[in-house]
Amino acid sequence: MGDRYLSVEQVAEVLGTTVRFPRRLIAERRITFVKVGRHVRIPESALAAYLEANTVRPIQRRRSRYGRAA
Repeated sequence: MGDRYLSVEQVAEVLGTTVRFPRRLIAERRITFVKVGRHVRIPESALAAYLEANTVRPIQRRRSRYGRAA
C-alpha cells in the first residue's frame, strides 16, 4: 500500500492540463482510479503507467551499409 493517491486536480497539475482531461480519462475508463466515497483518486503508479503507455519514442534512423543514413 505504498502508492500515493492523487486527486483529479493533482493529476491535472502533473499533466499540465485542465481537470477536464483527467475526468475524461476516468469517464472513458482509460486510466485506473479508485472511488473513496464520492471522491475519485488516481494511484501514482496508474498515472506513471498511463504516461509510459502513451509516450511516443523518436524513430531511430537506420544506417545503410554505405555509411549514410537511409
